[in-house]
Amino acid sequence: MEFIYCLIPLIILAVLLLFAGLRMLYQYERGVVFTLGKFSSVREPGLTFIFPVIQSMRKVDIRIKTAEVPRQEVITKDNIPILVNAVVYFKVINPEAVIVKIEDYIFAIRQYTQAALRDVIGNNDLDFVLQEREKVAGNIKEIVDSETSEWGLDVESIKIQEIELPAEMKRAMAKQAEAERDRRAVIIASQGELSASENLRKAAENLSKSSGALHLRTLQTIRDIAADPSEKIIMFMPSEIGEAVAKVVSPRKRGA
Repeated sequence: MEFIYCLIPLIILAVLLLFAGLRMLYQYERGVVFTLGKFSSVREPGLTFIFPVIQSMRKVDIRIKTAEVPRQEVITKDNIPILVNAVVYFKVINPEAVIVKIEDYIFAIRQYTQAALRDVIGNNDLDFVLQEREKVAGNIKEIVDSETSEWGLDVESIKIQEIELPAEMKRAMAKQAEAERDRRAVIIASQGELSASENLRKAAENLSKSSGALHLRTLQTIRDIAADPSEKIIMFMPSEIGEAVAKVVSPRKRGA
């Protein structure tokens, strides 16, 4: 009986140690286990057990994370200062490396992306940066991804959110855009005039082929002008028009 009473504290201690060593890992987590300070294994999602005191576990989130690169001033290849900020989308692919090889991987990838952004934009002209934003972001991604893969990270994508130009550059670009719009308006207007003159030339050629067509067109124009009975129009018509009218009217009288 005394022996049983002696076992009770041991049983209670064992139960407490059992509960103290239980760990729960969610589907999006991995557990990096250290035994006496040395890496021993990576635990999968679910209920797992570690030996208290001699073992410890660090949880690692493997979901896609975002790290915002703060706005910074970058000088392009053609010596124009611009303000740029970006966002990095990445995830952990090697929980062991991300815990063992680097202290704060989120801060590290943010700093490395910031340096790569300055290098890539600094090697390109402003026009290329503005027109090929996706290519610039792709070049930055390649540089960051090649380095951070050793840290156990995989860069999904990098997006350049905003590019802010100096005030004087904005005014210069606005003037350039206005001049371009004026140039296009002049071209369109001149093309319209050319097309109209071509149509008038064809119409004149068609009218000249018939002796009375031009006179009839003149009479139609007079009729359109005199559509309002309150207006009186006095015109001196050439004798050719009168003769044409007589030729048109005379057959009608003979037929009557």
